[in-house]
Amino acid sequence: MVKAVVGEESQLQLVEDRLSQSSAPAQVGLVIGKLSSGLDRGFVYDLVPTPQNDAGQSACSVLEPAKDNRKKGSNSKPKSQSSDSSSSLVIDKEWVAEHARQVSRMMVGGINVVGIYVWASEATFKNSTMVLCQTVKGVAEAASLLEDDLDERLLIHICYSPRRWTCRNCTLSSNITSSSLRPCDFKMGRVLTSLQTFKCFYNFDLRLPIYQEKASKSETLVDVLHNGISNYVKELRGAKAMIDGNLVVNDEICTTDGLHEIELLLPFMKDMYIEACSQKDVVGIVNLTGSVCSFSFLNSKETISQAVADIKDDIIRSLLSRLDIICDEADEDAGTNDDVIKETRNDSLSEKPVSQLVLHSLRKNCNLSLPRRVFVPWLAGTFISDHLQPSETLEVLKDHCVELMSMEAPNDASKILEPEEESLRVTARSFWDAVLPYCSTSSPSNEKSREITSKETSQKTIKPSNVNFIAAIIILLLSVLVGFIFVRKS
Repeated sequence: MVKAVVGEESQLQLVEDRLSQSSAPAQVGLVIGKLSSGLDRGFVYDLVPTPQNDAGQSACSVLEPAKDNRKKGSNSKPKSQSSDSSSSLVIDKEWVAEHARQVSRMMVGGINVVGIYVWASEATFKNSTMVLCQTVKGVAEAASLLEDDLDERLLIHICYSPRRWTCRNCTLSSNITSSSLRPCDFKMGRVLTSLQTFKCFYNFDLRLPIYQEKASKSETLVDVLHNGISNYVKELRGAKAMIDGNLVVNDEICTTDGLHEIELLLPFMKDMYIEACSQKDVVGIVNLTGSVCSFSFLNSKETISQAVADIKDDIIRSLLSRLDIICDEADEDAGTNDDVIKETRNDSLSEKPVSQLVLHSLRKNCNLSLPRRVFVPWLAGTFISDHLQPSETLEVLKDHCVELMSMEAPNDASKILEPEEESLRVTARSFWDAVLPYCSTSSPSNEKSREITSKETSQKTIKPSNVNFIAAIIILLLSVLVGFIFVRKS
């Protein structure tokens, strides 16, 4: 359980100045940082305000009490005091959760969405604890920290009357209540400058079987990829690691500065093609190939094994984020997607994005490029990332930085890192196309060529058999003739 939280003083002071200069009576946003279970501490790097929704409305507002038209008695309180003590917050919880979902895609290893903050008066905050707890829970579900997820998040309250910062630990549960909030120590200091940087390139070559309709619950390409990556998580988490050429054996603290290179070592596994050949219900193969670049940032008091775990989580999260982006774009407008092909099923012709194709009924091979990952300088030498489609430019990245992170992307493109030279490629093909790539069962021309080849082969086998039969008869006749001659001489 997180008992103490340290916030980056330079960034949080900027946030406080920005809020104090604004005229907004309330504001809600995301807490970016890290929760360390090993240290029982939390680290806050920055606070990102939730933007206005599609209707141009703020995600957080103050609900004033209804006006009382009755005559005030002598014991009535002043108007300002009574309204402030009974006001509460109205929060668009779904919009804040959606903001958290999209921001979490931009995070790298060791940096996560760890809660929410709210700018409000003390009385308004106390009257809104339930809605705040529900908002925290929604953010936690939308921006999950994968397998090692802690069942807690942070709620930071910035009070403007009187001016002070307080932090509470919100314990997540199915029945969350205001009693789920527990105060924890909060102080400001320098945490960003002490972070250590780790980098990893990881090559993928996953081969995932496509099963028959009755044998599989996964029908679409994205379903197959999701299940395949989920099953691969266990293998990846168990991988050994080398840092700067040295095998990680002891759980030590990294004491050297600079960029550290991590290499993940997986044990040799059976070939997925060979495994698929033994399955009677396999009708095809999905092949995921490419390279993923990952960064991780480690607190100076954390161990090296934590950096390795953050790298592994970042790789998995990046892969899943790319699939989510493909699904989001398919849901928005399948008709204008560049990766739309025609699929024939039940004698009906329909157009679907490649990601939504039903694979076990697929009659042709299909290919799909996943978004590539780029990195943008963030705070004190750290990075955040974004995933761009092959058709998208860096202008899209700049828009995402402004809308989601409330920051300006660098105008100098040379400062933006593009280490993934090629996009991850996904190829879905029938089983026999995977085993015998030059023999396509779905091509009529190939069927004709195979018929011609079979006829030629049969003719070639018939001719030698006829020659052998004639030769045998001649030899037999010669043997009879020679025998007859020897008999007469005798």
